[in-house]
Amino acid sequence: MLTKRIIPCLDIQNGRTVKGINFLNLKDAGDPVALAKKYAENGADELVLLDISATAEERKTMVSLVRRVAQAINIPFTVGGGIRTVEDVAALLQNGADKIAINSAAIQDPDSITRLAERFGSQCVVVAIDAALQDTKWQVYQNGGKTATGLDLFSWAKEAVKRGAGEILFTSMDHDGTKNGFANEALARLSESLPVPVIASGGAGHTADFVTVFRSGKADAALAASIFHFQEITIPDLKKELRRNGIAVRI
Repeated sequence: MLTKRIIPCLDIQNGRTVKGINFLNLKDAGDPVALAKKYAENGADELVLLDISATAEERKTMVSLVRRVAQAINIPFTVGGGIRTVEDVAALLQNGADKIAINSAAIQDPDSITRLAERFGSQCVVVAIDAALQDTKWQVYQNGGKTATGLDLFSWAKEAVKRGAGEILFTSMDHDGTKNGFANEALARLSESLPVPVIASGGAGHTADFVTVFRSGKADAALAASIFHFQEITIPDLKKELRRNGIAVRI
């Protein structure tokens, strides 16, 4: 049985870790290198670092920070934000990143998924999708959740995988930072329709939410931020609870 992964997410702005609610009202959550080191030592399976303002500000992702994180931890980590070219990805991988996540760049140029997968391998390419439920449709957004695209979550996820994405990171904008649980119905539909792992993001508030996202949401991995940053849940305690509920995790 494949183990389920627990992935702390570090949203980075101006060199600091920040966290908000529904992509708004950001507040400082600490030094990203120190947090990354703590999570690696406490049993996180992977990390995700997202430079949340790089795309909107039309600048490159933080290569120097990636290098410092890589030197401090011994677990895989994914980097996203402001990635547009093969050269951007090469620089991040050369400085220690294991995978890259693209969101707006993939939407604006879907062929970029294929180019990156062919150059670096599908296992390296994560397509991140931010979506919000409007009436009965999950609409995809870009530019850090600021711009509606008209794309349907499920159709876009299938296209991204067809083009070479090795994983899908789905963030429910409606659930982000609310601590009311994940978008399990949408996650289950994604997981059942895609041949690649699905990472759940948005809504973690209690250990029970992780049990539910793995059972009902059928996610392969669960990502969270504020509950870890502000020590509301510790990774060792979370994994013990998951084990007690029959969910396979790496201890």
